[in-house]
Amino acid sequence: MAEDRTPDTKLTTTKRKWADEGRFLTGRVARPDEDRLPPGQHLVKNWPVLDLGQHPIIDPQSWSLAIGGLVAHPQRFDWAGFQALPMSKTLSDIHCVTTWSRYDNHWRGVTTRDLLDLVQPLPEAAFVMLKSYDGYTTNLPLADFASEDALLATHWEGEPLTREHGGPVRLIVPHLYLWKSAKWISGIEILGADRAGFWEKNGYHMLGDPWREQRYSED
Repeated sequence: MAEDRTPDTKLTTTKRKWADEGRFLTGRVARPDEDRLPPGQHLVKNWPVLDLGQHPIIDPQSWSLAIGGLVAHPQRFDWAGFQALPMSKTLSDIHCVTTWSRYDNHWRGVTTRDLLDLVQPLPEAAFVMLKSYDGYTTNLPLADFASEDALLATHWEGEPLTREHGGPVRLIVPHLYLWKSAKWISGIEILGADRAGFWEKNGYHMLGDPWREQRYSED
């Protein structure tokens, strides 16, 4: 699927305006060992649904995930092959750039480290581009993708991920803003140089660390 072919919507226009205005920035700095709640965030009990306005219908039997780029062993998994991989459980908080955070989320899925062990990134690999079934893309450093609690989640709170939350499979990288945790994931490309994804091309930060309030581009 071609990258970033999602049409402009009211949401994308609004969020570009937020980036231009620096909306929600507080100027405070907190670190995870000092404050569990990042600056400018507020706690919620529910899990708000935010996306590009498209919820692709994906039959698990036709779902696939391709992992390629700068790797020694490119892989393509169908649903059965992905389900046969080692499954792990994690517990983490999540933080959305639109200022909400939710504590203590229980996940089940395949850790990114287990996937990377299979494909073996080459020495020059340094970044990752994530691709989704709705045309969405987002980028992050390989080191962040490989963090200890990052995984491709199939379950949340003991139940299969719902369609609106990115099911059947989405990425979870809990130490970055949630826009980096792509829903409906279809591809992972390992890169040697960083490349902007959808929101990064529309005014959002290339990394997205909540404790440093990296909501928007520094340019």
